[in-house]
Amino acid sequence: MAADDRGLTPKQEAFACAYVETGNASEAYRRAYDVAPDCKPNTDEKRACELLKNGKVTGRVEALQTEHAKRHNITVDALTAELEEARGKAMDTGQVSAAVSATMGKAKLHGLVKDKTVNEFTGADGQPVTPVINVSLCRPK
Repeated sequence: MAADDRGLTPKQEAFACAYVETGNASEAYRRAYDVAPDCKPNTDEKRACELLKNGKVTGRVEALQTEHAKRHNITVDALTAELEEARGKAMDTGQVSAAVSATMGKAKLHGLVKDKTVNEFTGADGQPVTPVINVSLCRPK
């Protein structure tokens, strides 16, 4: 498959576009690479992850995201103003939960809060593994 002037194959370009559109790497991989329906989920997740580790692909994703932000005039200031407006309306109507969500959105936008990463362990078959802890209780003599 011939690469474009950025060094991407047509499928890598399609992956980058689908990833920006969906925000889901596995779904983008399935769309760009015509993955068979009976493909194991772990396979497309692994391949999507490999693509996101490719500097040329991630560079293209970032370029597309920047283009979209400019085209739609999306800035941190604009998003902050929208969230503040939503928080104000929520407080005016007594919707405290919505106000808290808007406040947390502003904090995340400004890098003050990071989402917690959850690590899940999988076995050789790709299925979740349940940790088992064996405990022996002994009576003191």
